[in-house]
Amino acid sequence: MRSKIIHLVLGLILVVLLSVCTIKALASDDGYKQCENTVKKWASSSVDHKVQEDKHSLRDLLFFLHVPRTGGRTYFHCFLKKLYSNSQECPRSYDKLRFDPRKANCRLLSTHDDYSMMSKLPKEKTSVVTILRNPIDRVFSTYEFSVEVAARFLIHPNLSSVAKMAQRARRKTSAVSTLDIWPWKYLVPWMREDLFARRDARKLRGQSHLVTNDSYDMEDVLMPLHEYINDPIARDIVHNGATFQIVGLTNNSYFGEAHEVRHCVLKYHSLGDLVLEVAKRKLDNMLYVGLTENHKESATMFANIVGSQVISQHTISSSGSDVAEKRSLLSSTNSDLTGQSNSTHETLKNVSSTGEDEVRRENLTVGKLMEAYESCIANLRNSQAERRVNSLKRISPANFTKEARRQVSKILIEEIESLNSLDMKLYTYAQHIFTKQQTHVLHNMVSAQEIQTNTQSTSAYPIFNNPPSWKLSISVTALLLVLFIFLFVNSRRRTSKVKL
Repeated sequence: MRSKIIHLVLGLILVVLLSVCTIKALASDDGYKQCENTVKKWASSSVDHKVQEDKHSLRDLLFFLHVPRTGGRTYFHCFLKKLYSNSQECPRSYDKLRFDPRKANCRLLSTHDDYSMMSKLPKEKTSVVTILRNPIDRVFSTYEFSVEVAARFLIHPNLSSVAKMAQRARRKTSAVSTLDIWPWKYLVPWMREDLFARRDARKLRGQSHLVTNDSYDMEDVLMPLHEYINDPIARDIVHNGATFQIVGLTNNSYFGEAHEVRHCVLKYHSLGDLVLEVAKRKLDNMLYVGLTENHKESATMFANIVGSQVISQHTISSSGSDVAEKRSLLSSTNSDLTGQSNSTHETLKNVSSTGEDEVRRENLTVGKLMEAYESCIANLRNSQAERRVNSLKRISPANFTKEARRQVSKILIEEIESLNSLDMKLYTYAQHIFTKQQTHVLHNMVSAQEIQTNTQSTSAYPIFNNPPSWKLSISVTALLLVLFIFLFVNSRRRTSKVKL
């Protein structure tokens, strides 16, 4: 009797368990189907099925979609700042909350905001450019920069002191801080809180001397890399970040459905292929796609694709009389400096400097742009390296170097690659686009050379080629001599025929 009851109870438990598993399976299946419909609906409304025919032509507004840690800061300061004046830059470019694309003469938008920003811009008048980086290196760099910026706050005794300092700084200036910009407004506070917690723990243990052979695994000082890449914050913001940014699906998106679509893709990885296809089409329609690893080639291509067209726009919009007028204004401004107070002198000096920049911009060529870029990037790298060294001193002996990266285990590298599978595929696709761009630029350069050669050879006014006068005299003398000989020979032939 007792055994029958036990069998009956066990049978009921088995039925319940099977029912629960069935319900969960059905619910999971329903969840997948719902997500699949959500992502497909978004993808169909987002993809551009046709490549724009005029994609190689620069439009009125240039949108630099700056994927973090790709070297975009050097392009902004060393290329775009040379090509566009401050008055042409859209206000608060890197600050989403105060961005205003309606400003008159707004010609340049450079921002970490994602592609959803296009919903705020005149799409038919906007050209998009971006730079991609090997996803593994980008994850390393994101981790390192998060630590670097967070470590700057370790001069404070605690987080309360940091908060007070931040409040005072905001009252004194309206400048955009790194902590105002996506994704650092999420990643830096997270890392900063972790650094303070680990420092406090070391103090409690009385631990002062640290020795390590792996800067990416210093648990006593900072969050280890393996812990960082598996945290939900990194999964939401860092991994496949380039793909989500290019399609407008970051946690900073203007699109209302962005959170739901991203959540579905993170939950059901197979749906990521739909997002990847949208990202590829976005890249197809961009004016320029650069690669961090192909630095020199990318810079040269940017100067020839983007720089040349911006220069051409300046040339068309500025007449010679405008330049002369600005030069005259500079001259009168400089002469007015005599006898002014120091404050007035500085104000006029700034005005003069701005005017000189405008004159230089109008006389700019692609060659001069590349020279300015090389000089600028050297100075920028030196200042960035100095700031990095000073920051990392606060978490010594941590030191992020190329050699230290090479010491990271292969298993961890493979895990980073797996977590960024969409970005890995998108980067491979970007490499194909990069090769096509190189071919296009080379073709244009050859065509331009052929046109120039044909123009010179078929010119109706050869004097415009300005040959040396002595060469012209010799040519004319030789031509007259040949003509004289020809006439003399013909005359002798006619005379011979008469005699016969």
